[in-house]
Amino acid sequence: MGKIQIVRREQPKTKPDPEKLGFGQYFTDHMLVMDYSAETGWREPEIVPYGPISLDPSAMVLHYGQEVFEGMKAYTLGDGRIALFRPDMNMKRMNRSCERLSIPPFDPEAVLEGIVELVSLDRDWVPDGDDTSLYIRPFIIATEPCLGVRAAKEYKLIVILSPVGSYYPEGIHPVSIYVEDQFVRAVRGGTGAAKTSGNYAAGIKAQETAKEQGFSQVLWLDGVEKKYIEEVGSMNVFFKIGGEVVTPALSGSILAGITRDSVITMLRSWGLTVTERKISVEELFEAARKGLLEEAFGTGTAAVISPIGTMKWEQEQITIAGGNTGEYAKKLYDTITGIQKGLLEDRFGWMKEIQE
Repeated sequence: MGKIQIVRREQPKTKPDPEKLGFGQYFTDHMLVMDYSAETGWREPEIVPYGPISLDPSAMVLHYGQEVFEGMKAYTLGDGRIALFRPDMNMKRMNRSCERLSIPPFDPEAVLEGIVELVSLDRDWVPDGDDTSLYIRPFIIATEPCLGVRAAKEYKLIVILSPVGSYYPEGIHPVSIYVEDQFVRAVRGGTGAAKTSGNYAAGIKAQETAKEQGFSQVLWLDGVEKKYIEEVGSMNVFFKIGGEVVTPALSGSILAGITRDSVITMLRSWGLTVTERKISVEELFEAARKGLLEEAFGTGTAAVISPIGTMKWEQEQITIAGGNTGEYAKKLYDTITGIQKGLLEDRFGWMKEIQE
């Protein structure tokens, strides 16, 4: 890839109060854009001022949902350097999502190079406070104007940046979960293993219903038998049962989370047994009845670790770890965020530094 063309914003935006960032509410001065057509393939990326994009009303993404996205973060390290957390994993997963949605694959090294250039250009937007980071959202949409039901011949890849605080305002705090028994998030053979907008749209109704009942999120069961646990909200999920950590196996309907992979690697390095397998909601609640369910937590880029304090299934409600943050959930959160912030040794080689 040649030198990326950059068009700078003439008047930089006013930066938000770093104490009131929230999540995904503010956006930096620039974005990366790369276009595709069947005739030319992916063109060279360019960086332009952040702003609206123009779409034909018949753009295929608006009608058939051909879209994929990623979520990753950049962090200010303790000495002021900036680094990304495992960005190569995000690029690989995004191309896997592209394959499932029949979107042409892109050169992961070229796009990552563009992301590094974009973050470097907007490096003043990377917050350095506790529980803050620069959220990076790459996405691809089908832009061809056509109403035929087929794979599009034109696409646009865009990367936008957003300075963010903690995903949950209260920080790492146990949440209440409702086991969803009506709606399903995905089925094997569907798009559950891809990071595409339809998966998230399908979960909104159940999430709203759960919140109306006083729960923070839903625990998704498999779409066929509705008995095996898959994800919690939009996160992967882990359970510590009788000293063993269990997480649902990647069966084709579960997203292969990068934080999930990091957690498995870290737990095993601490000497814990981590098993990836089917686990039914009945088995989980039976473990709780026997006093064997020691911890439960979700993992994802946005919140990193989200402990589960209570869970309701049908007419039964259980409390986990006394309703408190479990030992390993806390240790995982502190260790991963410590690596991301440059406060702990990166012995796994997960951080990619951005040079000035």
